[in-house]
Amino acid sequence: MRHITRYDVMPIPPVLAHTRFIDAGPVRIGVEYRLLDDAIAEAHMREVDTARVYAQATGIADRGVSLHVFAEQDGEQREFLRFDCFVEDPHYHYISWRARTNDMVHVDPIADGDALAWAIERIRTRLPQMLERAGAPEVARRIDAAALEEALPRVTEAAYRARYEHDEAEIREAALRRGAA
Repeated sequence: MRHITRYDVMPIPPVLAHTRFIDAGPVRIGVEYRLLDDAIAEAHMREVDTARVYAQATGIADRGVSLHVFAEQDGEQREFLRFDCFVEDPHYHYISWRARTNDMVHVDPIADGDALAWAIERIRTRLPQMLERAGAPEVARRIDAAALEEALPRVTEAAYRARYEHDEAEIREAALRRGAA
């Protein structure tokens, strides 16, 4: 499929200090305002191959709200889906830990509208199917629709708050510091 870019590396992890987590049954949804540029990608090269692909590109400069969908698999908390509702290149990731792949799919803001609203609606209506596609069918089977519906207003509020009320200098510093750790 040409609209999917497959990486054999995992995406740059969220900066936990800038991520608000909301429990929704067996999944936790993290809301983070992210910055991604060449310096941040390069800083993350110190992590096990995480940013190798990103650092090969130059001219990366994007920002926006990311929604991270975590759940337990094989005794570990893992991120399976990420919706990067970025300004320039909105996209989402299917993250398969067992296959060690990270499939990035671009969102068309003309056809799909606002990427953040689109992502929240996908979580609401397609989460089990997307988790299965990400290689987590056992997590998909455990989705609690009522718990998800109860959590989504808090996710939505946190996401729009992050979009409009963030400190880019502080976020950039934390992202660079985390990559240097």
